Amino acid sequence: MIQSQLDPLPDDLPFRFISKTIGRGAYASIKKAIPLDAQSPVFAVKLIHKGYAVKHGRISAKQIAMEVSLHSHIGQHPNIIEWFATGEDHIWRWIAMEYAEGGDLFDKIEADVGVTEDIAQVYFYQLISGVSFMHSKGVAHRDLKPENILMSENGNLKLADFGMATMFEYKGQRKLSTTMCGSPPYVAPEVLACGRVDKKSSEVTKYSAELVDIWSCGVILFVLLVGNTPWDEPTSQSWEYLEYKKTNGRSTDSLWERIPTEAHSLLRGMMSIEPKKRFSFAQIRQHPWYTRHNKFLAADGQINDPINLATKMLENLHIDFSQQAPSSQRQSQDAMDIDSGSSFKISSTQPETPINDVLFDWERPALRTLAISSTQPVSRADATLPTQSSNFFDALAEEPSMSQFSQTRGVPLSLTQHAQRFKDIIPTHSFTRFFSHMPPQLLVQMLSDALHNLNVPLPSGPPYVGQGDHVSTFKVRTVDDRKQGLHGEILVDKYYLPESQELLEVRFVKLKGDPLEWRRFFKKIVLLCKDGVYKPED
Repeated sequence: MIQSQLDPLPDDLPFRFISKTIGRGAYASIKKAIPLDAQSPVFAVKLIHKGYAVKHGRISAKQIAMEVSLHSHIGQHPNIIEWFATGEDHIWRWIAMEYAEGGDLFDKIEADVGVTEDIAQVYFYQLISGVSFMHSKGVAHRDLKPENILMSENGNLKLADFGMATMFEYKGQRKLSTTMCGSPPYVAPEVLACGRVDKKSSEVTKYSAELVDIWSCGVILFVLLVGNTPWDEPTSQSWEYLEYKKTNGRSTDSLWERIPTEAHSLLRGMMSIEPKKRFSFAQIRQHPWYTRHNKFLAADGQINDPINLATKMLENLHIDFSQQAPSSQRQSQDAMDIDSGSSFKISSTQPETPINDVLFDWERPALRTLAISSTQPVSRADATLPTQSSNFFDALAEEPSMSQFSQTRGVPLSLTQHAQRFKDIIPTHSFTRFFSHMPPQLLVQMLSDALHNLNVPLPSGPPYVGQGDHVSTFKVRTVDDRKQGLHGEILVDKYYLPESQELLEVRFVKLKGDPLEWRRFFKKIVLLCKDGVYKPED
């Protein structure tokens, strides 16, 4: 138990909290709040424990102040999380900002599949819009990756997390960066090069932070189109990167073959190995792939047909139960060694070590037809199903996350017919969840066996099975296939059916890591537990 995490929050906050913790990190937690004298707007408040951050979080007080300063300096833009206010006492720093109700964008994108060209263009357009606006203010993000790309309730892209941001231009004066930061699959090669300076030489390698962002935007476009990164890291350790470098961006790797020709040309320009030859925003905006007609893009750059776009996105999310269940991953000890030995700076909203659980209770999404007030967070105590069993199965049939388990791809017609908004098709909660008919003891053991099979470290002894609404929690701390940290929790809860029946809901809540890698992990567990997964055809 870390005593510092029990320090009371400031008692003179100019808002009131309306949720328990909805996100957390080593020294920060995030809650939803509203003004003291009104019911709206709902916004997010990040609470940073200053002493713990400086002592354990590998971050200085100056960095915390810099994040606040740069975020507020950027100002308003439709594709950037808006900064509202900040304050502090001797223990805590709080930052009030826009709440991205749609959650992770890349949680809704199928790993190894991606999205259609039109949808990729919409989100790339909005990404470029947000990043170029930041750059016009002299600020570079330096940590652009799926983890930091969120969505509004209408499905529009929102850039988040300015913990690694830097001012690269001020009053006409430009400066270079020397900090090695970011996530290896998305980071530009010159950033990694600055961490491998010859110790005999006193010269420090520097890079242009704004050109690093251009490279990362290119990798994100690649991921949108194919559902995977082009390499694990842009170094000589990656044959995919060496192939890309050797062929001057005309790689023979099968992933590149799936990129449309015009988009390929754009990517080569943005991901030039030589930073000074990289496309500028002007060149990106003039490129034929960027300027192509798109039925989903309105003149103001926002989504034109949100229901249709959401339906198309959801159609790509699919789990094939005929696939072979995965064999075990690399040894967990190796994984932990790799994770703890990382020399990369971790962004301040997704730090390395989890915070104490005192403030923590993930909000549980409600099924569509549950008669619960929409103004109240759904707790485990009140998440009870309707009394008619037909209502429950109707609700489950129209639950969007269930469509990924259907044998036939696509969205239920009843769902699209009733939809009036983007979030009616793609809700705010994560799609990494499933339901099960199995008795709690059996399902918990099945999940435990699956985690063991994937070499995820588990406590010794039998897994805990609670007797109340909350059945079990599995803490996941592992690395993904690219040796990047992947941390989260698997929560098993009960739903009550008529005639004393029970249904279990299993939610995979990501704390740190790439959303696409978390989805891959989720799919591996689902295949290992497929006999316990409730499917629409069951």
